[in-house]
Amino acid sequence: MSLQLACKVGDLEAGEARCIQLADASGRSHKVALVRDTDGGFHAIGDTCTHGDVPLSEGDIEDGTIECWGHGAVFDLETGEPTLPATEPVPVYQLSLDGDDVLVDVDARK
Repeated sequence: MSLQLACKVGDLEAGEARCIQLADASGRSHKVALVRDTDGGFHAIGDTCTHGDVPLSEGDIEDGTIECWGHGAVFDLETGEPTLPATEPVPVYQLSLDGDDVLVDVDARK
């Protein structure tokens, strides 16, 4: 497990997301949507919609999901599973909190 600092807890408000770049153990870069849901919980998912090349971090967050603004597909923040028109899930990465640090492991998927 290779946890990396993604942000500080106070960097994201509830209902906010941002795209960050993290490298895996082989050095490959991953675009990760770091999401703080409306209940204040943190999630890390792949940032690119599987239906189109659209950043999910720019979508609306509601009830444990994030909506792709391109075509309206909605992705579950826990499982990565989508609604139509997307049919493929996005990766969901391991995330943990250590004090004020939000840590993500792009080598460990849920």
